[in-house]
This record gives sequence, C-alpha cells and structure tokens, in this order.
Amino acid sequence: MQYTILGIILMILMLVYFKVADRYNIIDKPNLRSSHTEITLRGGGIIFWFSALLYFIQNIQSNYLFFTGITLVSLVSFWDDIQSLSNKIRISIHFLAITLIFIDLELFTLMPIWGVVVSYILAIGLINAYNFMDGINGITGLYTLVVLGALLYVNTKLQLFIDGDLIRYGMIASIVFLFFNYRKKAKCFAGDVGSIAIAFWIIYLLLKLIISTNTIIWLLFLAVYGIDAVCTIVHRLYLKQNIFEAHRLHFYQILSNECKIQHRLVSLYYAVVQIAISTLVLALYQKVNDIILFSVILIPLLFLYSVKFYLINKNNLKLSI
Repeated sequence: MQYTILGIILMILMLVYFKVADRYNIIDKPNLRSSHTEITLRGGGIIFWFSALLYFIQNIQSNYLFFTGITLVSLVSFWDDIQSLSNKIRISIHFLAITLIFIDLELFTLMPIWGVVVSYILAIGLINAYNFMDGINGITGLYTLVVLGALLYVNTKLQLFIDGDLIRYGMIASIVFLFFNYRKKAKCFAGDVGSIAIAFWIIYLLLKLIISTNTIIWLLFLAVYGIDAVCTIVHRLYLKQNIFEAHRLHFYQILSNECKIQHRLVSLYYAVVQIAISTLVLALYQKVNDIILFSVILIPLLFLYSVKFYLINKNNLKLSI
C-alpha cells in the first residue's frame, strides 16, 4: 500500500510539473543531432528528485548528506536544462556533491589517497556517461529499472547493505517516468535533471555495496552503458571532436537514427542485454575470479560495440557528425 500511495503522489507531482513546464516553456527543441523530431517537455526526470525528497522526509535523521548531494546536482542540472551552464560550474557542483556522499560513506578514512582520486574520477565519469546515454525514449527509465532491480536483489538475497526503500523509491520513480516517456511520442524527456540525479543515486548505492562487499564487481551492473559511453568517447577523440558537444555516434544512436530501428525497441535491447549481464554477475559472484568475470563480460561487449563500425560503413555515415 505504501508504494502504491508513493506512485500516486509521484504521478500527481509529474502532472503538476507538466503544467509548470508548459507555462514557462521548458521544452526540448529538436536539432540536426537530436534523435527526436518534435518539441517535447524537458525535465520530466525531476521526478527522481521528488522521490528522493519523499524518502528523506520519512528518514530525516539519516541520508541527509545523500539528499543534499542529489539536491545540488538536481538544481544545477535543472538550471542547465533551462539555460546552458559552463562545464566548469557543472563539474564543480558534481565534485561537491560526490564529496558529500564520500563523507557519508567514510570513504576518506577507508581508502588511501590514490583510491579516493580514482573514486572521484569514476563517480564523475559515471554521472556524465549516464547523461550522455539519455537520448531516446525509454532508455534511461528502463536501464535504471534494471540496475536498481539488480541492486535490490543483492540487498534482499545476498548482502544487506542499505535500507531497501532507498532502492524501491528510485524504481517507482522510474516506473512513473516511463509511463510518460516510454511512448512513440513521449510526453516528456528526463533532461539533465533526471539522468544526472538518478546517476548520482545509483553511484551512491553502488559505492555502498562495493564498500560492504569489498569488491568492485558490481560496477558490471553498468557494463552496457559503460562500454558504449567510454568507447564512444575514445572514438570521438580519435576523430578529434569536442566530446562535450552533441553528436550521433553512440551505438544506440546509430541503431535508432541510422538503422531506423524503433527507439523504444533499442531501449529495450539495452535493458535486456544488461539484465543478462547482471544475471551472470549474480550467478558467478564468489564462484570465479573477479578479473575473469570482468573479462568474460567486457570482451563480448566490446565485440558487440564494434558492430557499430560495420553499420557506419554500411550506411555511409559521415564520421564528422
């Protein structure tokens, strides 16, 4: 009953936001590098911050550093959705927010300085990678459901590492968001406020789990996004492009824009592949060496990603795009 009520409240908040977004013209206009063709409301991903707020209200004596951090990244991202901000401002806020959860998780005392530096790079990189991957209907909502579902399974069946509701609240927010986004003609897009807020949420949960189990194997719960984001960045650097500018070279963009596969189907492919990977991780956890497990999963993913170049050549795409 609690989760049903939460879903209803989030649905109402989303509808109220639509009125505000429409009133103040918070929209996403398509351009030559967009995957959509119609003007759509932007910032629907604010639902994730609302869900975090509702959780915090009920657990005000705990997780206040996490909530402060997600509020900071949500504010600066929402501002960026309305009026573009410089990369320096956004990265600075991300750094501050990550510092807050590092304090909450006592990372500065648990890790040597080099480990903290690596953690900063990884966390900020994952936040931006999650944002880069938010480009077609349903991809952020479905992928988030898969990642959070895997984390909830671990928390319930393998290793209790956090209050389960902190995971469930994110999942319910994803379901509500998908109701409006996973359509042929989406009612809204997540915007930076959505993709970055939920990425921050997932990073907090993953760090908590990694610390509890003393293994980084759980990073494979983000393997599909990770391979696509990192390899695309390398590809664009090879092409001497500005990696912070919009483009259409992610694998999902090639599939949806150039190969003309329905956007929602591409999003479903990404979710299904990640489900298969997460299932394999859960099945082999503590049964095989971590390095072997990383290799077993990442090497086939790299091969799968390389299919993109065949599709590029087949469609005679201009790599300068």
